[in-house]
Amino acid sequence: MVVFVDKPKLLKARNRPVRALAISSQKADGAIKVGILGASGYTGVELIRFIANHPYFGISLMTADRKAGQSIASVFPHLITRDLPDLVAVKDADFSSVDAVFCCLPHGTTQEIIKGLPTRLKIVDLSADFRLRDINDYNEWYGQPHKASELQKEAVYGLTEIYRNKIQSARLVANPGCYPTTILLPLVPLLKARLIGLQDILIVSNSGVSGAGRSAKEANLYTEVSEGIFSYGITRHRHVPEIEQELSDAANSKVTVSFTPTLMPMSRGMQSTINVQLAPGVSVVDLKQHLKGFYEKEEFVVVLPDDQAPHTKYVQGSNGCHINVFPDRIPGRAIIISVIDNLVKGASGQALQNLNLMMGIPENTGLSCMPLFP
Repeated sequence: MVVFVDKPKLLKARNRPVRALAISSQKADGAIKVGILGASGYTGVELIRFIANHPYFGISLMTADRKAGQSIASVFPHLITRDLPDLVAVKDADFSSVDAVFCCLPHGTTQEIIKGLPTRLKIVDLSADFRLRDINDYNEWYGQPHKASELQKEAVYGLTEIYRNKIQSARLVANPGCYPTTILLPLVPLLKARLIGLQDILIVSNSGVSGAGRSAKEANLYTEVSEGIFSYGITRHRHVPEIEQELSDAANSKVTVSFTPTLMPMSRGMQSTINVQLAPGVSVVDLKQHLKGFYEKEEFVVVLPDDQAPHTKYVQGSNGCHINVFPDRIPGRAIIISVIDNLVKGASGQALQNLNLMMGIPENTGLSCMPLFP
């Protein structure tokens, strides 16, 4: 059982006070029962990895329609030592003993499933189905009408460090996409402070192959991906409206970006290189100082010192985001580099951070693991 202390101690996480919870001598995991819909994919298995060490969450339900009836160890042999429920089809799932749900299902399939879930459940959706507040944008970019428009009005966009207060009281959180996470974390504070221009925001983002999911696709075969890089979704990537929605909100004005995603021959990791115009009278030092101040008390977002370049290796397997700002050779412009692990801060780690908040638990619970290196 979980025992909340009346006067919690304050732990320091990079100078940010973190509320501590006292645990009784009885093991506390399983106190909050969690379901994972779509547990056989990469985001699902990452959630399993983090929840395995979470003191207050236990997994009571896992679904995977194509793997229904199988054990999780038969799908992911590295989990053979874990005591976890067998996989079931979504239609056969019993939610009676579930308190919260992570939805890791493909875009377009999530809306009707979430609409049919018990309203008492807390839900974090890792698909794109509830990220776009305007359902007409969803129809345009995803090629199908939205099937849960009333739920869309309820959904809170889950960029944790920006929307923390709204997330705490939400029932349904739309977890951000991986590319938007790398882009919005540095740009939203700068736009709100009017330190950069709204025009000529140029973004090139590089992603590991796991960002494309686990299903078999010819373009993702080893011989197709290894020893080369290629850009895709040029001008029409589905994360564009999500990025522009949040940047426009931050700027209180319409923002249009140039965004080019590129697939890299690595399993995981993501880097966004963002070229921006400085506002009149603003220097590169001003940008960096503002980001340092904005994220000073955050555990997971770090503005690097001096001219240290962010590296995907240094956040691999962790919920971290590393950012730095550099002067461009073109006067009046700056280069911002932001890196994350696309499966963690770009998906499952941020999802767990959000559910922690929704359940009244310190948001870093289960997430304070060191990056994997080398």
